[in-house]
Amino acid sequence: MESLSLLISTNHWGTYFVNSTPPMYGLAQCFQDLSHTDCLLCYAASRTKLPRCLPSISARIYLDGCFLRYDNYSFYQEAVNPLMDTVNCSSTNGMVMDEVARIEFVKTVGFVIEQVTRAAVANGGFGLADRKGVYALAQCWNSVGSHGCTECLEKAGKAVKGCAPRREGRGLNAGCYLRYSTEKFYNNRGEAEKGSGQTGVIVASVLSAAAFLMLFLFAAFAGYGRLLKIKKECSNLGQISTSISRTSLNFKYETLEKATDYFNPSRKIGQGGAGSVYKGTLPNGKTVAVKRLIFNTSHWVEEFFNEVNLISGIQHKNLVQLLGCSIEGPESLLVYEYVPNRGLDQFIFDKNKVKILSWEQRFDIIVGTAEGLAYLHGGAQVRIIHRDIKGSNVLLDENLTPKIADFGLARCLAADETHLSTGIAGTLGYMAPEYLVRGQLTEKADVFSFGVLVLEIVCGRRNNAFIEDRGSLLQTVWNLYRTGKLAEAVDPFLREKFPAKEASHVLQIGLLCTQASVALRPSMDEIVQMLTNRDCEIPIPTKPPFLSANVLETASCNKSYSINSLVLNAVTKMEASYTSGPLVWTAQMGYQEARILAKVGSGEISNDFQDKQGKPSTTMLNL
Repeated sequence: MESLSLLISTNHWGTYFVNSTPPMYGLAQCFQDLSHTDCLLCYAASRTKLPRCLPSISARIYLDGCFLRYDNYSFYQEAVNPLMDTVNCSSTNGMVMDEVARIEFVKTVGFVIEQVTRAAVANGGFGLADRKGVYALAQCWNSVGSHGCTECLEKAGKAVKGCAPRREGRGLNAGCYLRYSTEKFYNNRGEAEKGSGQTGVIVASVLSAAAFLMLFLFAAFAGYGRLLKIKKECSNLGQISTSISRTSLNFKYETLEKATDYFNPSRKIGQGGAGSVYKGTLPNGKTVAVKRLIFNTSHWVEEFFNEVNLISGIQHKNLVQLLGCSIEGPESLLVYEYVPNRGLDQFIFDKNKVKILSWEQRFDIIVGTAEGLAYLHGGAQVRIIHRDIKGSNVLLDENLTPKIADFGLARCLAADETHLSTGIAGTLGYMAPEYLVRGQLTEKADVFSFGVLVLEIVCGRRNNAFIEDRGSLLQTVWNLYRTGKLAEAVDPFLREKFPAKEASHVLQIGLLCTQASVALRPSMDEIVQMLTNRDCEIPIPTKPPFLSANVLETASCNKSYSINSLVLNAVTKMEASYTSGPLVWTAQMGYQEARILAKVGSGEISNDFQDKQGKPSTTMLNL
């Protein structure tokens, strides 16, 4: 994968062979309509998925922008494969039509497919065509040659014609990709950005030398860095133990053990990546929540330090209060105030809809959460960034008052700091684009997460729930905003029992929070004003960045996959369909930034996406 990354960066395609047991052959290629940036992003997205097929010796993934495959034999000249080639048709027709119009549409699709096939064969393997509102793209893998390209596209074309009158069809063959759609999905500028082959060779040579140098330096300093890290962890742990034992935060392990009936499973009220939460009753009769942490990774020290030293002195009606902890027993425990109701996500996403939150309740939850975040960002003595705002981390008390919880990933920002450069941690779909790809953390990262949460609360739909013809939640709300129909996005279970104007304003605020530009996002103080002051003017939002996805088929790794609806803001519209959760991108990404995302998927950046036992966390698995 690393070698293919280098080839993709310089040439937009490449093959690589590893003489191993079994041998490993790899091929990656971007479509010629993609810009350099989009190509890197598309490869990064595919690279996060394909390694999961291991230890299978054969796997391939098709995105509407690039292709990636590995196998245990030299498949480079393989143009067709009867066992693997497939076609994907959309589930809906292109338009409402009578029989005459349907026949005409089918003819148009056939004409466009034949036209794009001829164009691709004549132009080195890539072609575009359109006619009467039908658009087509064909891309052959560079390794199959002219004859293989012709053979592959002819087979794909016959299969894809069978999709008509459906609005879209994709041919996914061993040596090529062919697609038609009633929407223009391709770009016309990607090829101009490829650069000359000579420049690519020079860049490749320089990057190769740099890679060898980096590997040497890493090997030299890895052991030394590990020793320093261990010493630092031991130092932090000692500081925590000393500081806690001298304060009222200290609880005896035996006291909490008895309070939870020795962690009886019937007392368990929650489970997260950091550990389990139990309901307990202290000797004085007070009900508390006891978080049982798993202690065997370096991140335990960091998260424990955050919870105890950063959050313990903060009190606000919309923040869960940390009452204390225990560090002296066989495992470490955190003690919180008990919040009787479940997490917000279990109310708004409950499939059975046992309790449907009214509009007034949802609005109050949004306002309360905003006030809690505003306090974290500026109301306390220090500026605190939560880093993991989502429905499951907003608890509801007996009066449905929201309380922000789980500060294990929180970071403190000094008064003179504009941002923090830190490792990526959090939940995909809620992380701001500048943080996800550059590791630049500011209060505006929480603003972005809050915006996603606002849309989920109002719409009653998860951000990672992809709906065909509508896309992701961000995409749906944005499209309705553009057409002046924001009220249609509101949760249908409210049965129109809500003020349409107020709901539209709240959704517009959510879109403001999820803008790609950090500077354009409002602060949490400004958001509170917009929500509570009816005379406050709400600015016009810009288009949010989003990557939507949906599983078109749940086949095993030795089958072909299609990715549907990968949308990159302000750059391209690469629709794809494979992953179950949204990823957020910005347009201005370089090679290193795309590598960050690829490393997250391959496990190279893993600690923040693992649970305390070193196993992939829910966040990592949802990638």
